[in-house]
Amino acid sequence: MTMPISKKIVFYSLLTISAFVVFAPALMAFVMSFMDNKDIMTGSLPQSLSFDNYLKAFEQFPLLKYLFNSLVVSVVITIGQLVLSSLAAYAFVFLEFKGRDILFFLFIATMMVPFEASIIPNFHIIRDLNWIDQYPGLTVPFFATAFGTFLLRQNFKQIPRELREASQIVGMGDFKFYLKVVLPVAKTSLVTLGAYGFLTSWNMYLWPLLSTTNDTVRTVQIGLKQLQTQEQLNDWGVIMSGAIIVIIPTLILLFLGQKQLQKGLTEGAIK
Repeated sequence: MTMPISKKIVFYSLLTISAFVVFAPALMAFVMSFMDNKDIMTGSLPQSLSFDNYLKAFEQFPLLKYLFNSLVVSVVITIGQLVLSSLAAYAFVFLEFKGRDILFFLFIATMMVPFEASIIPNFHIIRDLNWIDQYPGLTVPFFATAFGTFLLRQNFKQIPRELREASQIVGMGDFKFYLKVVLPVAKTSLVTLGAYGFLTSWNMYLWPLLSTTNDTVRTVQIGLKQLQTQEQLNDWGVIMSGAIIVIIPTLILLFLGQKQLQKGLTEGAIK
């Protein structure tokens, strides 16, 4: 049944308005990144647009170093989550052991525990391991994710049990079956989880703030905060240019993986 033209007009008009409302802050930040501080503070239209704010962003703090740190942290966390979540999901689906379902439900129950509740124990652990200002301290606490395990388990359950039994007949072990059969079938869900893990890690603020004390491994979100000061007038053009630079990698990731993400979300909704 097709939608009447009048309803289509109303529907797409509401979608356009909603998209503009959601995108307006990003558009405003983009425009402000080319304006000088005088025009921004007075709220007037820009007299001219220049890239000076972007140059100042690289000059005022080590932006490239922070971007590199964020990239390393995000990639390591993403790989760790993909490996551990896929292995755990495989165990919960294909390995038979006593108390498997109870253990899985307990594991999923940890999703109800807010991250803030685990900050102090995690901080004590990385401090005792001398991981303060180290990449392991920024990454290892996020390797285990109940959401990722649940997502991949639901995908792995779609693989016929007969396929696993056939692989056992021909002498294929668990690890080979996991690499040769399970992972290729779950490629879409792996891409979805990878994109989610990367974006979440890239935008982390609280944990890197607590687990770093200098610029050695400090991430870009902490660096952006350093552009703001309470002692003098903030240069909002430079701050906005830094914010635009920071979101570019996430936009690239979303554009490149858009089809896979849409496919993964559709399959997740069906399951």
